[in-house]
Amino acid sequence: MGTFSGYLLIFFARIADVSMSTFRTLMVVQGRRVQAAIIGFFEIIIYVMALGKVVNGLSDPGNLLAYALGFACGNFVGITIEGKIALGNLFAQVILKGTQNEELLNKLREEGFGITVVEGYGKEGTRQILNIALNRKDLDSLKKIVYEHDEEAFITVNSTKPISGGYFVPIKKK
Repeated sequence: MGTFSGYLLIFFARIADVSMSTFRTLMVVQGRRVQAAIIGFFEIIIYVMALGKVVNGLSDPGNLLAYALGFACGNFVGITIEGKIALGNLFAQVILKGTQNEELLNKLREEGFGITVVEGYGKEGTRQILNIALNRKDLDSLKKIVYEHDEEAFITVNSTKPISGGYFVPIKKK
């Protein structure tokens, strides 16, 4: 194998294994044991292959450079792909001005969002607080709808793992 093709092998192997590592970590956090184990199996095979190539050629700084560049690009690629796939669930809390938000509530419910409305009181008076469980891939849609109604809405989001009950639409209607 030529020197340049060896660099490419190391580079692309690291992109693959680091991207897989990103997904495996997400699967572990979400409690998806089987998927994490399968991804981890292939991830480590690729990792050991790339590392072996570097260790066997330590006298060539190009191997180390390809390894490091592959690692950096793998992080970028893994995060980008994961963001597009958007696996998992979120819990959003939306704080709106005032209490006259029926139009927004109806629109969110029409789009398939399950909402629990709580009344709160802050520095500037009474507010409606919307508690919403949603799929991660629906976050942009939620933000768009909310900000069309209230540009100053305060939105916080946390990762969540539903245990039982509640209103969770597996596939959002379009």
